Amino acid sequence: MATEKQRKKYLPNLTVTVSLTIALFLIGLCGLLTVMGRKLSEVVKQNIEVQVYLNKDLTAEQSEKVRSQILAKPYIAQKEGKPQVTFVSKEEAADKFIKDTGENFKEFLGENPLRDGVFIKIQEDFFSENGLKQIKLDLQKIPGVFEATYVENFVDDVNKNITKIYLVLSVFVVLLLIIIVVLINNTIKLALYSQRFTIRSMQLVGATNGFIRKPFLYRGLFQGLLSAVFACGLIAMIINLGFEYLPETRLLVGDWEKLGILALALALIGMFIGFVSTLQSVERHLRSSVDKLY
Repeated sequence: MATEKQRKKYLPNLTVTVSLTIALFLIGLCGLLTVMGRKLSEVVKQNIEVQVYLNKDLTAEQSEKVRSQILAKPYIAQKEGKPQVTFVSKEEAADKFIKDTGENFKEFLGENPLRDGVFIKIQEDFFSENGLKQIKLDLQKIPGVFEATYVENFVDDVNKNITKIYLVLSVFVVLLLIIIVVLINNTIKLALYSQRFTIRSMQLVGATNGFIRKPFLYRGLFQGLLSAVFACGLIAMIINLGFEYLPETRLLVGDWEKLGILALALALIGMFIGFVSTLQSVERHLRSSVDKLY
């Protein structure tokens, strides 16, 4: 009999914790996809290069001067204090082409038609189609520059697709959060319904409403926090499985600071839902008449 009573006592609380854990896991999964999507966008942008080709008749001194002017540009990306600029001579470019294709074009052309090139990576703040167009025009104004090129429309396509992904995930999270609040609220109401007589008994012996609320609110906060811990554990398992079976995901889940913020957000959301839902349910029973207890 004691075991049955304990089961009836703890089952509602277990149901609340499990339901909230599943809800927070789904929200956390959406957050994880958002973090990975943002990281993917950064990786793609970091690997986009603007290719600057120089005139063929430049002397070594003139070529060095052009490269110095390019290095001085404010939109050049920096990594560990070093500008992300690579110079490739026409001889190096020809050797690479011959090695990759196995065809020596210099034999039947009689000359090397390629040009010296400077390949630069751009700061993320300038990654837009208009921004790259302005950079292209600015680079082509430098004396000695023959042409500046980049993969046009690609950056805008990346930005538009990432924006669409964020929008879809945001709408999904908002709808999911509304559904979760309603479901968890109802679940907590059912859990507290079994303790309505306890609340009434405490009122009859003179306990204040604040004294009655306190243990229930603490339990709601604890359930929200515990559910967030379980949800974060499930997300950590998903990440580890990704690392094991898809090693490439390590590159997309490299921003541990944002994952920490995600974990903190889940904890706050869980505690907020647990607190507010419990508060509403307790207030309902505190104000209910004796007739509504049966």
